[in-house]
Amino acid sequence: MEAIHVGLLGLGTVGSGVVKIIEDHQDKLMHQVGCPVKVKKVLVNNIDKERQVTIDRSMLTTNVDDVIKSPDIDVVIEVMGGVEETRKYLIEALQSKKHVVTANKDLMALYGTELLSIATENGCDLFYEASVAGGIPILRSLVDGLASDRITKMMGIVNGTTNFILTKMSKFGSAYEEVLKEAQDLGYAEADPTSDVEGLDAARKMAILARLGFSMHVDLDDVKVKGISSVTDDDISYSKRLGYTMKLIGIAERENGKIEVAVEPTLLPESHPLAAVNDEYNAVYVYGEAVGETMFYGPGAGSLPTATSVVSDLVAVVKNMRLNVNGQSAIAPQYEKQLKGSEHIFAQHFLRITAKDQVGAFSNITSLFSDRGVSFEKILQLPIKNSNLAEIVIVTHKAAESDFEEILQQLNDLDVVQEVKSTYRVEGNGSL
Repeated sequence: MEAIHVGLLGLGTVGSGVVKIIEDHQDKLMHQVGCPVKVKKVLVNNIDKERQVTIDRSMLTTNVDDVIKSPDIDVVIEVMGGVEETRKYLIEALQSKKHVVTANKDLMALYGTELLSIATENGCDLFYEASVAGGIPILRSLVDGLASDRITKMMGIVNGTTNFILTKMSKFGSAYEEVLKEAQDLGYAEADPTSDVEGLDAARKMAILARLGFSMHVDLDDVKVKGISSVTDDDISYSKRLGYTMKLIGIAERENGKIEVAVEPTLLPESHPLAAVNDEYNAVYVYGEAVGETMFYGPGAGSLPTATSVVSDLVAVVKNMRLNVNGQSAIAPQYEKQLKGSEHIFAQHFLRITAKDQVGAFSNITSLFSDRGVSFEKILQLPIKNSNLAEIVIVTHKAAESDFEEILQQLNDLDVVQEVKSTYRVEGNGSL
C-alpha cells in the first residue's frame, strides 16, 4: 500500500500527542499496517502559535476544507473539541468519503448514532475509543474482547478531575473549595469546572458505555446525574468512619431487559477495587454473565495516553482499508430502550440527619423506614456539643429508590428532624 495520509482537526494537547506518536512510532505503525502513516494537514486557529511539537509550517492551515475535503487525505482525526460546528465538519468529512477518528465524548454522546449511520452510508469507519477514559481501551474491549458475552453492569470512575478532588479530600481532610482551586492550579480542572464537578462529563461517557455495552440506544437525558459540589469534608469523614471511600461513580446496569444509567457520588467499601483508584486515574468495572468481573484501569486523560487510543483507532481504520471492509463495523442497537422505573432500582443508601436529641426522636425516625420495609446495616448517633441536637448517620440495606424517595420526603416533614444534611448511594464489595 501507498502511504496513508492523515488530516488533523486540532493541535492542542491531544493533537500534539497524536503527531508525536505517529512520528516516534513509525516503525511500529509500519509493522502493524504495512505502509507509512503520515500527517498531511492540520487545522489550527493560529498558524504562528508556539506548539508542543515541531511541525512543518506548510502542514498547518486555518481552512477546514484543506483537511475534510482534500483528495490527498484518507483519514480525518478530530481532536478540536466542540459539538455543533464539529458535527458539521465530521458529516462533511464522512460525505467526502473520509474515515474519521474522534476523541470527542460530548459529540458522540449527543450525535453518535447519527454520525455512525452517516459513516455506514458512505462506507466509512468512525471510531471513538479515546472519547471514554482516555488511554484505557474500554470501548474496544466491550465491542471486541467481550463481544460474545452479555454485559449486565458497568461501573467506574470516568472523570479524573473529580477523582483527584475526592482523593485529596479523603486523604487530607481538605474542604471541597480548597481542593478544587488546587486542581485548577495544576491544570486538572478548567476555570469553569461545571462539566466535571457536576457530573456532566462522566454522564456523557456513561451514555456511550451503556449504548455499546447494552446494544441499546441510550440518550444523555436518560442518565441520572448528581455531582460532587455539595460533598463536605464531614460527609467523607463519616463515610471513612463506617469503612467506605467516596468516589464519583458512573453506573450502568441491565436487569430483565431494563436499564439504569446514573452518575453520582457513591460510597464504596474500602475493599472494593475501585476504592483504590486515586488521583486523576480512571477505572471501569465490567460484569458479564460469562466472564464474571473484569476491571480496566489507567490514565483517563493526558496528551500521550489519550493519543495512544486515537492512534490505535487509526491503525484499526488502516487495517480495514487493507481488508476492504471499511464502514461495516457499526452495528445497529439490538434491543429497544427500556428504562427502569424508580420502583425497580435497588440500592443501599447513606444518610446524615440532624435531629432533636430528645426521647422518642430516634424511634420516630426509624419508624418511617420500617413502615416501608427498609432496614439498617449501620447506624451512628452522636450528640452535637452545646446544643440539643444529635447527628444521626445511617446506612440502609438495599431498598427501592421509590421507597427511599418517599422516606426522604417524610423525614423532611418530621418535627424532630432539623435537616437531612446529605444522602449518597452505597455500592457493595464488587459482586452483584
